[in-house]
Amino acid sequence: MFLRAIARPLMAKVKQTTGIVGLDVVPNAREVLINLYNKTLKEIQAVPPDEGYRKAVESFTRHRLKACEEEEDWEMIEKRLGCGQVEELIEEAQDELKLIAKMIEWDPWGVPDDYECEVIENDAPVPKHVPLHRPGPLPEEFYRTLEALQKKDTPAVTSSESQSKE
Repeated sequence: MFLRAIARPLMAKVKQTTGIVGLDVVPNAREVLINLYNKTLKEIQAVPPDEGYRKAVESFTRHRLKACEEEEDWEMIEKRLGCGQVEELIEEAQDELKLIAKMIEWDPWGVPDDYECEVIENDAPVPKHVPLHRPGPLPEEFYRTLEALQKKDTPAVTSSESQSKE
C-alpha cells in the first residue's frame, strides 16, 4: 500500500509539452479539472433548471467530471473524453465559468411571455457570396407520419356522444 501511494505519482508519465504555443503543461491537471467541474456544477445552479443551456452544461460537465474522477492518468482522461489535451479542457472549463457568469448577468431566459419582437423585412438582394440558409423540402415520409399522427389524435365520436349532442 505504501509503495502504491508513493511510487505511483513518481512513476506516472510526465508530459513535457502540450505542443501548443502559449499552452503550458499543468502537472496536476486532473485535480484542477475536478475542482473546475465541481465549481461549474455549483455556479450553473443560478440558471433556471428548465433552460437548455443549464441542461447542456450540467450534462457534459458531469460526464467530464466522472471521467476525471474514475481515471488517474492524464492520458486516459484525454483518451476517454476525446476532447483534446487536459490543458485544453482546463481552458474550456475556465471559459465556461466566465460564460456562466455572463449568462447570469445577461439573463436571456428572463424575457416576458408577452414580449413581442419587431421583425424588419428587407427585400435588398443578398450578395452571391452569402449563403441563404434556406432549408430544403422535407421528405414525403415526414408528411405521411404527420398526417397519421394527426388522425390518431382526433378522438372518435361514439354513438352515445352523438345522441347526447342532438
